[in-house]
Formats: sequence, structure tokens, C-alpha cells
Amino acid sequence: MTDAFDDLKDAVKGNDGICFVPGGAEVRRGWNNIVYRAGLSAKNVGSAKLSMNLATIPPGGVALAHVHVDFEVMLYILEGRVRHEYGEGLALSVENGPGDLIYIEPGVPHEVFNLSDSEPVRAVVARSDASEWENIVSYDRATGQVGETSDR
Repeated sequence: MTDAFDDLKDAVKGNDGICFVPGGAEVRRGWNNIVYRAGLSAKNVGSAKLSMNLATIPPGGVALAHVHVDFEVMLYILEGRVRHEYGEGLALSVENGPGDLIYIEPGVPHEVFNLSDSEPVRAVVARSDASEWENIVSYDRATGQVGETSDR
């Protein structure tokens, strides 16, 4: 797994207004127990307002509690089942599976659980933030406190 921005740029093909990451691109990065395939963002295509990745949560994995600061997220679940625990104190929950579309408003605390101990979850993740996950902060379930910007 790598976090080198040059590798992200190398994964992109095309130019003159249309860029793409081929399906076989091997650049992978990790954040908060999630593995991301090289996507499209300000880091590699110069996007000003959007980013999009393919995310994988490994079997039994958890994307720890966090908050998206001032940006929206939409997900499309390709494979696997997840449970989002969300809201104040993460007191609410919803489960989703393949074919489900999910919208997460800015500022909503949430934690994401892969419900399988044997199969990964794969989802397309689109954000209204070209920096991907730089504007995400941790959230403490017990205290309701929003923390520092999460590790990348």
C-alpha cells in the first residue's frame, strides 16, 4: 500500500478534459481501516469540488467514528453489508447492502461496520470535497467530542 501522490498521478490516463483510472490500476492507499483504490481528486486530476474512490472495508473491519467537515458523501454499495451507527452518541443505526445508495450529510457523526467476518465490503464513494479525506475529524462516541483531523 502506498500514499505517494506521484503514484496517484501515474494511475490516471487521458488528458485534454477527460481523465480516468483504468480498472486494473494497482495503487492502493489506506485510511481509518479502509483500503482505497486510486480514485479521482485534486491530488491527481486537479478536481476543484469532487473526489471519488473505490473503498474496501476488510472482513470484520470498522471505519472508526468520524465526521465529514463541510462536505457531503454519497456511497453505492457494490458488495457486502455494512451497518452505520450515526447521530449524537452514534445512537441510531441502519444496515445496507449491495445496490443501496447512501447519502451522508456534512457534520453527521458515524461509524461503519463490515457485518461479515469473511467477505469484504466494496463501495463507490463520492465526496463534494476534492481533497478526499483531509477534512474528516474523529468523533468520540462516549463524550460526543469532535477531535482532530484523522490520520491519513
